[in-house]
Amino acid sequence: MKRHEFLRGLHRVTANRNYLEIGVNDGRSLRLSRVPSIAIDPAFKVATELKCDVHLVKATSDDFFARENPLAHLKGGRHPLRNLRRGRAPLGHWRRTVLDLSFIDGMHLFEYALRDFINVEKHSDWSSVIVFDDMLPRGVDEAARDRHTNAWTGDVYKIVEILARYRPDLVTVLVDTHPTGQLVVFGADPASTVLKDRYDDIVAEFLVPDPQKVPESILDRVEAVQPERLLGASFWSRLSRARNIGLRRSRGWEPLRRAVQQLDAGR
Repeated sequence: MKRHEFLRGLHRVTANRNYLEIGVNDGRSLRLSRVPSIAIDPAFKVATELKCDVHLVKATSDDFFARENPLAHLKGGRHPLRNLRRGRAPLGHWRRTVLDLSFIDGMHLFEYALRDFINVEKHSDWSSVIVFDDMLPRGVDEAARDRHTNAWTGDVYKIVEILARYRPDLVTVLVDTHPTGQLVVFGADPASTVLKDRYDDIVAEFLVPDPQKVPESILDRVEAVQPERLLGASFWSRLSRARNIGLRRSRGWEPLRRAVQQLDAGR
């Protein structure tokens, strides 16, 4: 399955109410959205018809998230939460705007992708779905930090190890999409500051000169699930319902974690 076909499937199964994309390029992924969207790219060149209510931002993602209210365009995505009992918020309260589906496909260097995740997670929650592109390079040349090939993933594959080491509270699923794979992240915690606090240490450790030592498990895709298996999982309807009724993390996250981990184990 090609990456845009998989992304189209995610729009369907997540039943997302809003969408954020970092790295627009010519708009081929953005055109899949049918919901209020924000798309960020300092040099986008959209060459396709868009069919969503979109705020196109010509800026770096760092500059965008530094704005006072970066998600103002998605204010319609807010909704009242009901019934504090059963793990829900009080009637009449409004929760902050939360990103339902985010796609990170910006600068292909791990430190940029890491900052993008840190920023996106601040505006997400446990029921959000965050996707990284270009996570499975097909060779060392394609994974170089200094681009010298036509197809280029850079070293963003390092995000897999970084999240596994520093954020074991998350659940991540590598997906074997064509051509260069994706990583789907579940269980975002906007209160976590681990990655921000350790950012300099992480960069100091993982920033090494080319050629990159890409793990064989990444090159051989041994830990990646087939996209059809993930899209066909049974937990999506439960996830969207929990999100729509505002179910608290304490009530909804562990069942989702177990369901996703079972999928990963059954690969």
